[in-house]
Amino acid sequence: MRLLVIEDDPALQRSLAATLREENYAVDTASDGEDGLYKARENTYDVILLDVMLPKLDGWGVLAALRDNATPQGAGAKPVSEAISKTPILMLTARDTVPDRIRGLDHGADDYLTKPFDIDELLARIRALIRRSAGQTSSLVVLSGGITLDTAARRVTNAGGVEIPLTAREYSLLEYLALHRGEVVSRTTLYEHLFDEDDDTFSNLLDVHVSNLRKKLDSDIIQTRRGHGYSVEK
Repeated sequence: MRLLVIEDDPALQRSLAATLREENYAVDTASDGEDGLYKARENTYDVILLDVMLPKLDGWGVLAALRDNATPQGAGAKPVSEAISKTPILMLTARDTVPDRIRGLDHGADDYLTKPFDIDELLARIRALIRRSAGQTSSLVVLSGGITLDTAARRVTNAGGVEIPLTAREYSLLEYLALHRGEVVSRTTLYEHLFDEDDDTFSNLLDVHVSNLRKKLDSDIIQTRRGHGYSVEK
């Protein structure tokens, strides 16, 4: 899954990005509200981590622009698409007051975490937001043939309960298709969600990962829809 971290503290931004990449997320970063809003509008993300106290445009302004289709001064005039307006937003702030939490949640934030926070809690909240946005309430996703994904542990097992070793990118690809099972997911969408701004999206990496997944799963659960993309049936 692809995340956007909008955080002006250089040390915290680097630490968050490194940790999230270790957890196999594709990560883009922004150091001020205007840049963060621009990236949120230009790219596709599964979760946005948004600091409140930001230069140029604070987190409240970014939140308002993404949720209410407002256009703060200096932030550009590109309208927000429906998909972007529904992207889960996790607010990060050092202000541990009830009014601030209420303000964020009432204005469209999906979750709220106060600094300093425990990284394991942050990761759990990100996983929950991704599941919720896909309409998945449980951390377990069962596919045909008894293949099971545990999105909390980020592991895949076969019908006999034996773990199937996957690379980070292979797992991310399978998880995205599994959370959107029953849908045809285009190649463009997969590139947008699995690769960050520094990756080469013009390579044949996606085809290689799909081919390797099919061999490891020993299953045809990933269907190719020629000219459209891939799908996993319900």
